[in-house]
Amino acid sequence: MTLLARLFLLEELPPWHSNRLSRLIKTPKLHLGDTGLACALLGADAATLWADRALYGQLLETFVYQELRRQASWQEEPVTFHHYRDKEAAEVDVVLESGGQLSGVEIKASATVTAADFKGLRKLKDAVGNRFVAGVVLYDGSAVASFGDGLFAVPISMLWEI
Repeated sequence: MTLLARLFLLEELPPWHSNRLSRLIKTPKLHLGDTGLACALLGADAATLWADRALYGQLLETFVYQELRRQASWQEEPVTFHHYRDKEAAEVDVVLESGGQLSGVEIKASATVTAADFKGLRKLKDAVGNRFVAGVVLYDGSAVASFGDGLFAVPISMLWEI
């Protein structure tokens, strides 16, 4: 794993936690730096991904994470990346921290979003209080929708729109 990380092929996404939150899982997530390479190594083509939605979801999460990292590199203030998971299985795929404020991004390989998709974002929001800026569920739909107090469903395609 160290060799793959030094070759920029594998990246650890550390967990977000504070000392007062002892009920969190503190194991890092692993992301390959190139989803095309991941598909080649797995022998997965478009038909395979269409048939295996769990695999598609994992690769989509990695793809979006890498895109968020690229876009964050344009910011004047540094952005650090983490993930959030507690022992009740509430999770947030990507937690962005900058200037002491946090935002969460959940990535869904689905064309619909429900209130249940915001479970992890709500837990993160409760854990960090007023440091929480916004929570977003990126999904494969076409409309932006509010799910209350700083929580939004946003199409993945908005990552590339001005």
